[in-house]
Amino acid sequence: MVPVSTHTAAPTEGIPSAPGAFIQDRLAGWVSDLTTLHELTERLAGTSTLDSALHELLVAGAALVGAARGLLVLEPADGRGPSRTIGLGLSHAELGHIETVPRSATAYGRFLDGLPDTGAPVASPDILGDPGLDPRCREVAARLGYAASYAQPLATGAAGPAGTAGTTGPEGTARATGRLGAAVWLYDEPAEPLERQCHLVGVYARYAAEHLARLLELERARADVAAVAEELLPSRLPRIPGVRLAARRRAGPGTGGDWYDALPLPDDALGLAIGSVGGSGPAALAAMGRLRAGLRAYAVMEGEDPVAVLSDLELLLRMTEPSAAATALYAYCEPDRRTIVLAGAGHTPPLVTGERRTEFVETTLSAPLGMLSCWEAPSVEFTPRPGETVLFYTDGLLRRTGDTRDRAFARLHAAAAGVPKVLRQDPGAVADHVLRTVLPADGTGRSGATEDVAVLAARFD
Repeated sequence: MVPVSTHTAAPTEGIPSAPGAFIQDRLAGWVSDLTTLHELTERLAGTSTLDSALHELLVAGAALVGAARGLLVLEPADGRGPSRTIGLGLSHAELGHIETVPRSATAYGRFLDGLPDTGAPVASPDILGDPGLDPRCREVAARLGYAASYAQPLATGAAGPAGTAGTTGPEGTARATGRLGAAVWLYDEPAEPLERQCHLVGVYARYAAEHLARLLELERARADVAAVAEELLPSRLPRIPGVRLAARRRAGPGTGGDWYDALPLPDDALGLAIGSVGGSGPAALAAMGRLRAGLRAYAVMEGEDPVAVLSDLELLLRMTEPSAAATALYAYCEPDRRTIVLAGAGHTPPLVTGERRTEFVETTLSAPLGMLSCWEAPSVEFTPRPGETVLFYTDGLLRRTGDTRDRAFARLHAAAAGVPKVLRQDPGAVADHVLRTVLPADGTGRSGATEDVAVLAARFD
């Protein structure tokens, strides 16, 4: 217990009282600002794609400076792209109007062009009343209904003199530095953010630029891998009398090893193949390229025997990729007789669809390539009817639905059965309808699955 004195001390003369209320207000303001920055940076750090990060940055900046609208221009100074312009509270047409203003007349345009003395934020508190601005700036502002703006450059801190240098992180990977873009927030009335707001959005923008630089390099790497994957697939499908072909591929973020192939064989025969290599990234792409090249060679030598083709492919996989596993399906087709002989190695069964039937082809149960010391499974033969389309697809189509295996197969069956009659003449239209129906609108399943999807459609006359 602390005893309380009953005597009151006399006030000390000449010593001012401590400004307690002022200090408490300042401390409370700092704590509030730090809390706000922490929440906004946490939300930004949770974004995993470049588009989502750009949108989050634009929304958070608008909240910090007290604006309702704005736009963000991503234009890396190294010229490698990607370049994008997104808006907040602005339609595409309104963004187009803003882009009609000469770049040299806008603060963000001067920064993106790397002009001197353009590395700091720029406030335009009264656009309509500023005679020093370009007349087109005032004209567009009056048309779109904004009266002030605040432009914040987006740049990483390790730029060279020209703003285009690059740094190498501890992992040894080059990361883009320098000018990345600029954000502009618009006010409906003449206004200017407070000094405190400018400081907060500046701190947030520096953190956001580093995050954007990481996502930018990741997107570039994904684009490079996707370009390599496209080069490994057929540039065009063969034209064989009696059959029409179409192929579709939906690459996931990791760009896995899903592939397809179609090659003409002697006597107007046709070899169709589809498969998937486990994993993702460059290793999966390399394995995919080797398997596809090997299958083409084996199909030319012994294409009439799908079992022999897949047996040779199994040996190739064990010799070149001893730790990898893959699924594959190869079909030998004679379009003039409308016969298909196929064998599969752990792959999903084809689906034949037409006006009178939609059913899965019964294939023999077999293990994926690389799972057994010696692979072999009997082949099956079936005859599609005139006007029917046979769909070969990879397992990613089922996994992206987010459903259980049985429900995913049922969903695929219903999508194929529901193809409108007017579309059944075109195998590409059939494949597009199935993909639109089976896959959710965002391309991912309810479980967040983002595997590659490959579909090969063959319509027999």
